Amino acid sequence: MAFLKFNKSELVNLSYSLKREIISANKTGAYCNTSIVTCNTRRYHGLLAVPVDRFGGMKHLLLSSLDESLILGGKQFNLGIHCYGDIYEPRGHKYIIDFEADPVPKITYRVGGTIFTKTILLVPDADQVMIRYDMVAAPAKETLLLTPFLAFRDIHSLTQENPDARTEGWEVNGGMAWNLYEGFPDLNLQFNTKNVRFVQTPCWYKGITYSDEYRRGFDCREDLFVPGHFEAEMKEGDSLVFSASVSEINPSGLKRHFESLLGKIPPVTSYHDQLVRCADVLIQNRAGRKQITAGFSWMFTGLLRESIMAAPGLTLCATGDKASFEAIIDNLIADEQERLFHKTTQVEAPLRLAGALNQYIALGGDGKAVWKKYGSTLKGILESYLPGRRSEVAMQPNGLLWAQMDSWALSWMNAYINGRPVTERAGYQVETNSFWYHSISITLAMEKKYGGGKDKEFIEKWSAIKDLVKANFQPMFWNPRAGYLADYVDNAGQHMEVRPNMIYAIVEEDMPVDPEVASAILHVIDNELVTRRGIRTLSPRNAEYKGVYEGTQHERDLAYHGGSTRVFLLAPYIWVSFRMKGASFIKKAEWLVEGFYEDLNKHGVGAFSELYDGDPPHEPHGAISSALSTSALLMVDFMIAKYKEAQK
Repeated sequence: MAFLKFNKSELVNLSYSLKREIISANKTGAYCNTSIVTCNTRRYHGLLAVPVDRFGGMKHLLLSSLDESLILGGKQFNLGIHCYGDIYEPRGHKYIIDFEADPVPKITYRVGGTIFTKTILLVPDADQVMIRYDMVAAPAKETLLLTPFLAFRDIHSLTQENPDARTEGWEVNGGMAWNLYEGFPDLNLQFNTKNVRFVQTPCWYKGITYSDEYRRGFDCREDLFVPGHFEAEMKEGDSLVFSASVSEINPSGLKRHFESLLGKIPPVTSYHDQLVRCADVLIQNRAGRKQITAGFSWMFTGLLRESIMAAPGLTLCATGDKASFEAIIDNLIADEQERLFHKTTQVEAPLRLAGALNQYIALGGDGKAVWKKYGSTLKGILESYLPGRRSEVAMQPNGLLWAQMDSWALSWMNAYINGRPVTERAGYQVETNSFWYHSISITLAMEKKYGGGKDKEFIEKWSAIKDLVKANFQPMFWNPRAGYLADYVDNAGQHMEVRPNMIYAIVEEDMPVDPEVASAILHVIDNELVTRRGIRTLSPRNAEYKGVYEGTQHERDLAYHGGSTRVFLLAPYIWVSFRMKGASFIKKAEWLVEGFYEDLNKHGVGAFSELYDGDPPHEPHGAISSALSTSALLMVDFMIAKYKEAQK
């Protein structure tokens, strides 16, 4: 696609190109992530990072980079690029003349009369990355040198030269293998031809610097082990396929396998196709177990809140995949018994499950089957919030939930500075109590409709609690003078920061507030929080507002929930707007999502970012490929299509 291409002037400008990242991920949980000029700027960057089962499935970086050099007429031209403090050496980006990202990243170099390409492909169902090198044009036979930089570390850590590293490699069919530390898988570096020679020159490259980590004030320098280099002669028209894998493979079929996999990647012909492609790689299916990865490169897989929120969009709205939705929910319930029923610092997260299942039914799920399978789970979640069940949150005599744990942020606004929460919000949180009311309402409705109303004791007990919550919700949070809901209420009274959390009070038709209050809530959000890149986390009218997510870790943590936008908040906002305004909202909804497609050549190329600056021009930040953002945009896309269809 045209928006996933870059020209030479953009590529050679490091201030531009180093801010653009490529991300490839697969079903096993492996990923390949670097900048578009293949200079690693984050500790998370590398050509092959894989989950390591021996280390609890946490992702570990094996192959950091692979530097290319061409020897032409006895002179060596280095195409790689690394940062050492303030120095970039070598500066191979100056030879790049083209980059395209569809269907996979492909970089074109020109050195004199030589034109040389490399195409990077992460194998979809294995912990393996392949790179095909093509000599498009060459005046004479040339020598290609390939120099691997080995890391063997957790993606969140850095490594230094140390005597424990097992630096001796061994020959495998068509290449070499290494395993620097106990517990790691072997890293097999192989080629599709035996006409590749390995030259052993082991050393540590010290002080490699990750500029993004430096800019953020984090540890940013590490040493990487380079065992030597591979050499191969190439002439015009030749191709060489390289494989890095945790398993030794048969190299004779590498070229054919590469071309076969490349040919199976469906073309991207629309922005919806791009959303679906991103959704697919965010669903991990390692060893047949489906889970959602919250975001690449550094976010975790199988998180409770993120998985519940993202599952409907990534599966049902993307492709209508009901089986994947249920598999994700089933695995989540099996893994998160403690958080769902006993204790969690994400106090509203278990309550979101009822809404997700309600969405499932609305999008084609069998209501009776859903209730039979998940009804006891929904009931058990409600019971766990009654007095004496949880230490961090419990229902009070007024029916509302009070959440408090010293020095903990018990909501999705959970940034910390020096161990202290930036937005603690202890007390009655508006979104937690909104989900509390909706969860009760949805579970009661399901029992009556799909359970036949057989559990009369449950209906009687929880109908009374629902009425109690509704009777006290609006008096607790509504401020008639301000004209909107308090963000939270504690012993000091209402806290009236204008935040987006109040949208959840009106996300279901059965609301705990009056219709006039619902209209007032939407009006305030429209006027103070809505941007072309998501919904602000705090109104610019607030003295604590931080409109740019940049600077030190301290400065960014203040902005994280203090003004930066969230894409995922568009889904409930646009849903409510459609419900209240009908098809007349279509144009506004389209306008609100167009900008994300305009930004596909920024930050994560072809992916959808976690957050944006609250101030124009709303630059992207955070995880370069976010499950919540991708899911929300798929939901919005689905809503727009639905209302357009109704107009025909």
